[in-house]
Amino acid sequence: MPSEDLRIPAALRDRAQQIIDVTEAACRELLDDEYGLLVRRLVARLARKRPSPIVRGDARIWAAGAIYAVGQVNFLFDRTQTPHMTAEELAEALGVVKTTMANKAGMINRTLDVGIFEPDLSRVAMIEQHPMAWLVEVDGFILDARTLPAELQDEARRRGLIPDLDALRAA
Repeated sequence: MPSEDLRIPAALRDRAQQIIDVTEAACRELLDDEYGLLVRRLVARLARKRPSPIVRGDARIWAAGAIYAVGQVNFLFDRTQTPHMTAEELAEALGVVKTTMANKAGMINRTLDVGIFEPDLSRVAMIEQHPMAWLVEVDGFILDARTLPAELQDEARRRGLIPDLDALRAA
């Protein structure tokens, strides 16, 4: 995906692309295309942050931290998930020290206020399973939007109140 599609500022496109090149290769080899897309989104968010933290440091460390951060959001280190791997395996595959990678991921999470089930960084399967993603208020009652009539679900999707899984799968 070209950097322009991710709204990366022109001044940081080359730097962001260096990091994305590392993450793309790693995700292709170790994980899957969906992880690659989510990590690209995270790198783009870092590039748009002012001042952008990615201007300094080793691109491999940024890439490892970004993959680790997205992995945390999606429970990559949980054996019940597919794909999954240990932090040690990820660090070894990327040629970085595990603590350095984890520290960079922590800095990324704090900088961008990333948490578990972060909507823009969650795999479709995680969003499908996340009950809070589907809750809406209708006439003062909290309801699971999946139980609403189709036309109300469509309106909730249009307003961004619930995830549009078809659009996420198409991305």
